[in-house]
Amino acid sequence: MSNQRIKTPCVGLCSTVYGDLVCRGCKRFHHEVVNWNLYAEDEKRAVWRRLEILLVQVMQGKLEVFDPQRLRAQLEQHQVRFVPDQSVYCWAYQLIARGSRVINRLDAYGVVLMPEFRDWALPELREAIDREFFLLSEAHYERYIAPRFLLEGMEIRV
Repeated sequence: MSNQRIKTPCVGLCSTVYGDLVCRGCKRFHHEVVNWNLYAEDEKRAVWRRLEILLVQVMQGKLEVFDPQRLRAQLEQHQVRFVPDQSVYCWAYQLIARGSRVINRLDAYGVVLMPEFRDWALPELREAIDREFFLLSEAHYERYIAPRFLLEGMEIRV
């Protein structure tokens, strides 16, 4: 595996350039994408942490990581980049995101799907995970970020 540290959540599929307030690729908010290189380390950690919490919420509803050591070893063997300090459910996401079309036996990676998803093809599951992760990120933006921007806009006019 590359020893290079992952420095940004960007996955190279940015939709904020097309006007989305939440990126469909990395799930960051538009202002976070634009200002990422200006952020202090604690600000970056806060973004990483929010993304991790939302992704873990989605992943735990779809699968179980029953052998984290096996998962990590497989990720390293197959040179799949992941953030070691994140939840093993984020690792499982990286596995599915990178290998959904070639993995035949998920249990060989220390992961098992929940019963209601065992008949799903992994590419289909990956799309469902990405869609749910995006919807959660969008809901978070609408609930916590958009009202603040509206209030700030009103304060300027007053």
